[in-house]
Amino acid sequence: MALPLMPKATAVWLVEHTSLTFEQIAAFCGLHALEVQAIADGEVAIMMQGLDPIANGQLDKPEIERCELDTKARLKLSAHAVVVPPLKSKGPRYTPISKRQDKPDAISWILKNHPELSDSQISRLIGTTKPTIAAVRDRSHWNSPNIKARNPVSIGLCSQGDLEEAVARSRRAGRSIEVGIETAEL
Repeated sequence: MALPLMPKATAVWLVEHTSLTFEQIAAFCGLHALEVQAIADGEVAIMMQGLDPIANGQLDKPEIERCELDTKARLKLSAHAVVVPPLKSKGPRYTPISKRQDKPDAISWILKNHPELSDSQISRLIGTTKPTIAAVRDRSHWNSPNIKARNPVSIGLCSQGDLEEAVARSRRAGRSIEVGIETAEL
């Protein structure tokens, strides 16, 4: 269950401004009922400023009134108050020094097993540069005699899901180009 922002400050406000039971406040804020009772007795959070859950959109007045009338009812966090964490971007990521020497091996494996992937997709997937990819492709890389094609997933440079997604995206793009050519010929 999602909890309100600053649960203890929210509990302070609910204790001071509502006639909800300690159990109702504790269930809503994710606290123990004895902790809420200690807040009410002034033993805990003595100088803490209460946080109004109505003002910040976590609760609405009818919800509080409903629970004040029925002591067995539980407060429910407003649907629009649930914060969805932002998605992590797939930007540049750190590759440990011990894994950096494995990048040419992974590039070689991808070029051999998935030639449909573009250089930019390989670059994003492995975290390398286009000149390195070109050097591995035309065998002008400084360590070319020692490069062995190894799966980037088994090396730990990317996840299987990321690899499959890149291959699927590349194949979809390839089909759309083929379909475009066929329609142009007609």
